[in-house]
Amino acid sequence: MNPFLIVVLALGIGFFSGLRAFTPIALVSWLAIWGWMPLAGSPFWFIGTTTFAIAISILALIELVGDKLPKTSARTQLLPLVARMVTGGVSAAALCFSAGRPWLLGLCLGASGSVLGAFSGYYVRRAIVGRLHIRDFLIALLEDFITAGGTLYIVHSFYHTPV
Repeated sequence: MNPFLIVVLALGIGFFSGLRAFTPIALVSWLAIWGWMPLAGSPFWFIGTTTFAIAISILALIELVGDKLPKTSARTQLLPLVARMVTGGVSAAALCFSAGRPWLLGLCLGASGSVLGAFSGYYVRRAIVGRLHIRDFLIALLEDFITAGGTLYIVHSFYHTPV
């Protein structure tokens, strides 16, 4: 696979982690369980366990609901941003490792992409809601679909792009 494409895909999965901290890693976990991503024997073996998949999926569902609440803190604050950096970095690192690429590169790119996703997602969402006078809830739902679909597209691209 083209090294530039690896960089783009690792940044991309990090970007989607910036939009929703737990959705991309939950999807990566289930895909590992279903055999799309061989992670056994890797530093990321735990992602491919049912216990992890269930726990992170519960966190993803809580986040999907919590994001729609008016008093939820901004994703650009320190704790939510660090969570996004961790999940984005680990998701991209696992993806790179399972594809035979340097996982440390994936870790750095995923964490960087999550910061980009968190800030751009936050400001784009605010701008759309403010300028178009659309309910925030609707834009948040759209963001959920973009995150899930984008993550699945990236994983598919990682494994189905010619070398």
